[in-house]
Amino acid sequence: MRVAFTERVGSSMLTAGRGLLLSVVGLAVSVALFVLTVVSLSFILLGIGVFTTPVVLEAVRKHANQRRLWAATWSDVRIPVPYRPFPRDLRTGVTGQVERTTLLLKDPATWRDLQWLLVDMTAGLVLAVLPAALMIYPVEGLALAAGLWRVFRDDPYWYTFVPVDSQLTGLAALALGVVLFHVGLRFGGPLLRLHFVLARTLLAPTQDQAMERRIERLTETRHEAVDTAASELRRIERDLHDGAQARLVAMGMNLGTIEALIEKDPARAKKLLATARESSAEALTELRDLVRGIHPPVLAERGLGDAVKALALRLPVATEVTVELPGRAEAPVESAAYFAVSEALTNAAKHAAAERIYVDLHHAEGMLRISVTDDGRGGAAIGGGSGPHSGSGLRGIERRLGTFDGVLAVSSPAGGPTMVTMEIPCALS
Repeated sequence: MRVAFTERVGSSMLTAGRGLLLSVVGLAVSVALFVLTVVSLSFILLGIGVFTTPVVLEAVRKHANQRRLWAATWSDVRIPVPYRPFPRDLRTGVTGQVERTTLLLKDPATWRDLQWLLVDMTAGLVLAVLPAALMIYPVEGLALAAGLWRVFRDDPYWYTFVPVDSQLTGLAALALGVVLFHVGLRFGGPLLRLHFVLARTLLAPTQDQAMERRIERLTETRHEAVDTAASELRRIERDLHDGAQARLVAMGMNLGTIEALIEKDPARAKKLLATARESSAEALTELRDLVRGIHPPVLAERGLGDAVKALALRLPVATEVTVELPGRAEAPVESAAYFAVSEALTNAAKHAAAERIYVDLHHAEGMLRISVTDDGRGGAAIGGGSGPHSGSGLRGIERRLGTFDGVLAVSSPAGGPTMVTMEIPCALS
């Protein structure tokens, strides 16, 4: 009981410290940035603001992003980033500064950031400072009960609504302080969370912005899905043409030769027949591999978990697979997840110099979550870099998952380990 109370007090003191930090930052940084922004905007007509406004607004965005980070890590309040991306072909010099300033001022998120600065330095400040006040203010009640009231014997000192001018009223102040302290223990965390919820009302995208981003995302993923499908069709056509089709043509020619030699040279015909049999077996193997590459039978028959386990058995690196899936996702989702895991495992086995790979699949909160971790040399990056996993491989996984609103995250410090995490929103049946 005493340990639990101590832990609760420690947690509340941590919350109070965070609230105090937020109140200082809200009062100092938010006020300073708001004033600088107003001054910079007023100087646009003079030409100076064209150079200062992008710098100031970038600082505002960094300040807002820091608040988003604290909201997620301290109170588990997720605040999406609503800013419009800059085009890649922005010019340099004065013209580029004018374009950048114009784009920033046309972004609705910029003006919502400025509104948030005003709220952060007022209502946000109050909500942030309350957890700290509820933990610190009771100390004054303790000091009054301990004898500080004697200083105010001739002129009562008001501790909240208690006039303190005697030992009895000092004890009353102590009792009120104890009550406030317990209120801080109980409501410090919710008050801090309320501060971040208030920030989310202005820092998160509006419904129209969210819809616009959703449409852009769907358009992008649709194009990527079409490109991926076309690429897969070309791969299948190439594999058929260069593999099974060539072997079947050769086998047909051998059978024609056998037909001509079966009476004239039975021994040679027998050799050619053996060659034709080998070609048919190889063609059948290649067709099976091709079908497995399109949609593995084990995936269709036994589901994603067993398909990934079967995939792991074929790897040259020791691989441990953990599966916690109470049901099955839709076939397109399972297929995308399977090939994403296959790509990640292939990268790790070929390039990471790993001795062991761990795969975890589970479903929670409407999300299929998959992590592929290896103990290799690290250095992975999505879409670039020189690491073993970097480049088109991870970018291809990201595109594949994006078709289903899935996301990819990579943690790969130099020297390892590398963790590739995939999430796909879906329901299990």
